[in-house]
Amino acid sequence: MKLIVLNEEEFNLFASKHPQASFYQTTDWGHLKKTNGWDMHLVGFKDDNNSIVAATMLLFKTTPIKMNMIYSPRGFLIDFDNLELLKEFTKEIVNYAKKNKGIFIKLDPYIMYKERDIDGNIVNDGVNNEKAFKNLINCKYKHFGFNLMQDALQPRFIFVTKTKNRTIDEVMSEMDSKTRQIIRKNERLCIKTREIGYDELDKFKDIMQHTGDRRDFIDRPLKYYQNMYSNLSKSGIIKILLAELDTVSLIESLNKEIDELKKDYDDRKYKYDNGINKMNIDKFNLKQKEVTTNIERVNKKLDEVLTLQKENGEIITLGGILFLIHGGEVLSLVGGSYKKFMEYQSAYTIHWAGVKMAIEGNYDRYNFYGITGDFNPSNPLLGLYLFKKSFGGVVVELIGEFDLIVNKPLYIGYKIAFGLYHFLKNGYSRLIKVVKIVFSKQK
Repeated sequence: MKLIVLNEEEFNLFASKHPQASFYQTTDWGHLKKTNGWDMHLVGFKDDNNSIVAATMLLFKTTPIKMNMIYSPRGFLIDFDNLELLKEFTKEIVNYAKKNKGIFIKLDPYIMYKERDIDGNIVNDGVNNEKAFKNLINCKYKHFGFNLMQDALQPRFIFVTKTKNRTIDEVMSEMDSKTRQIIRKNERLCIKTREIGYDELDKFKDIMQHTGDRRDFIDRPLKYYQNMYSNLSKSGIIKILLAELDTVSLIESLNKEIDELKKDYDDRKYKYDNGINKMNIDKFNLKQKEVTTNIERVNKKLDEVLTLQKENGEIITLGGILFLIHGGEVLSLVGGSYKKFMEYQSAYTIHWAGVKMAIEGNYDRYNFYGITGDFNPSNPLLGLYLFKKSFGGVVVELIGEFDLIVNKPLYIGYKIAFGLYHFLKNGYSRLIKVVKIVFSKQK
């Protein structure tokens, strides 16, 4: 066997059926990365029967010294347990990288390391891919450690809900009761999800911009989302959902509820006054007082919604999530919400829409994506994990990030330069934060 260049059709056919399939290893993703300055290479191994036995998309990025750093997003599509195949593939991929001015190849295989349960505990006698890890080390891949935080290119810990061959009721039954209550409450509040297309990407960008300002991260420009949608929408990989509050429907629902309560009040009074409904005066007064209290409560809510509608319009956007759908999963990549409407907890509604999408499409799982791997109660990032955990599912620990060094002297120089760049970048970010604080105090 030897490494050969694959055309897009044969690569996609092989990649789509591979156990480690992900949207990152698709030519659609490669074409998207081209718009951001990366160059896509498709290579693979063919056996004597002309069948592909291993393949990968390699993304090349030219450095200022005209040499390339190379990334295999979510790792090679190969049986990492097969040491001989991995050795041969590694040898050939290094030669290929050398011929194409490569400094190193980075990869973060989309394979589980050790199986964990919903609480993050390792499952006894569960899936264990230590052999794959040891094979990579044996082949001189440099591992970046079993990091617990989201400090690598892609998260090492994710949270997933299994959806294949399961019903909506089965999945919902495993949720925390509070999560079910919020989802059902939002349905009563007429909060609905709606898919948007290219022409409305500015709405999603605005949500992400507000979220970034609130959570102190720099969001991508609108052009990034436009490029992503243009490259991924035709194959159905990308889907963006917004959560919206339909005030017209909610007002109609509240008025209907008030009418029903008033009818209940009047019917009970008529039956009591005419001796049709036998009950003592205390019980009658108690029932009527309960209904009156409920009418007052719903009227108060109606006034709030009328004011909300007047200030924000009939349809109010609450938040949104960008999903990527490929292989065996529906994945929630990025999302956010408006602080002004946080009380509606729209993230529950949109994630539930994503879960239902995975169930109805009979995908293997719904991927909530990154979480912390540190489950200590004192961890400030634990809240994100607890939110995702409330939907039911399991923690998935991935094998981690590796570098395959092609040119050691240049690799050392690259690491030094990269470290310096991030030091200066972080220093600049800290300076901007200080300036913002100073100006905010002066206002």
